Amino acid sequence: MTVLVFGGSSQIGHFLLPRLLASGESVLALSRQPRPAQAGVEWLQGTLPDRVPALPPLSAIISFGPLQGLADWLAQATLADAPRVIATSSMSAETKRDSSVPAERNLARQLRDGEAALATACERHGCAWTVLRPTLVYGAGLDKSLTPIARRAMRLRVFPLPSGRGLRQPVHADDIAQAVLAALECPAVAGRILPIGGGERLRSGEMFARVRNSLSRSTVPLPLPGWLLRLSQRALPPLRGPLSRLDSDLIADNGDLQRLLGIRPRPFRPDPAMWVSPR
Repeated sequence: MTVLVFGGSSQIGHFLLPRLLASGESVLALSRQPRPAQAGVEWLQGTLPDRVPALPPLSAIISFGPLQGLADWLAQATLADAPRVIATSSMSAETKRDSSVPAERNLARQLRDGEAALATACERHGCAWTVLRPTLVYGAGLDKSLTPIARRAMRLRVFPLPSGRGLRQPVHADDIAQAVLAALECPAVAGRILPIGGGERLRSGEMFARVRNSLSRSTVPLPLPGWLLRLSQRALPPLRGPLSRLDSDLIADNGDLQRLLGIRPRPFRPDPAMWVSPR
C-alpha cells in the first residue's frame, strides 16, 4: 500500500520521507511546486483542498499543512479504504488561547477548529486519526522562528538576547517525524491529540544563548533588558505577542507521547548545520 504525505517538503517532511522509505513504504508526496526527482518518492503537484490529483488506494495519510484544508479535502474525497490519518497542529492552540493580541487568539481558535473538523471528516470515512501538537520546531533550517534569528545575527554580527524567565521546550523536527511513524503503528493513539515538546525545558534567555553559541560566525551579544522589551511592546504592535510571552512557560507534557509511543525527544543542542536550509 501507499502513504500520502502533504507537506513533504516541510521541515518535518525533510526527515520523515527518508524514514518512510527506509521502512519500505511506497510514498506519494504532494507539493505546490514541481520538485526534483527523489528516489523512492513520487512527487505530485497540487494544493489542498481543491487541487489534489487522483490517488491510488492509501494505507495512510500524513499532513504537516493547515488542518482545515486537510479536513475540507477529506470531507469531499473518495477514498477506496479507510487510511490512517496523522496530522500536526501546534501547541499555539493552547498557549495563544488567552493572548492579549486578537490575531493570536484567532489563530488558536482556528487551530482548535481545524482539529475538530479533521476528526469529523475522518469519522465520515471510518479513518483512525491522531493529531500531534508540537512546541517550537527546529532542526532543518526551514522554521520561521529560530532560524531567521540565527541568520540575521550571522549577517549583522549582532545577536539580541532578550531577558526572559519563561520556560521553552524546542522540539527537533526529526523527533516529530519519529513520533509520526510510531503513531502509524499504535492503535492506542487513535482519536487523540498528543502534545510533543523537546526533551529539555530551559529558560527563554538560555534558549537564545544556545542558538548564539551554535552559530558558525561570531556575534556580539546585545542584552535586551525588561524595560526595553516592555517599551517595544507598545511601540511595535507586531511584536507585542512574542515579547509578552517571554516570561510565560510555553511547554508540553510528553507523558502520553512517551508512554504510548515510546518517543523521548532529544534535548536542545543546536549546531551550525541546523540553520542552513537543505538543498
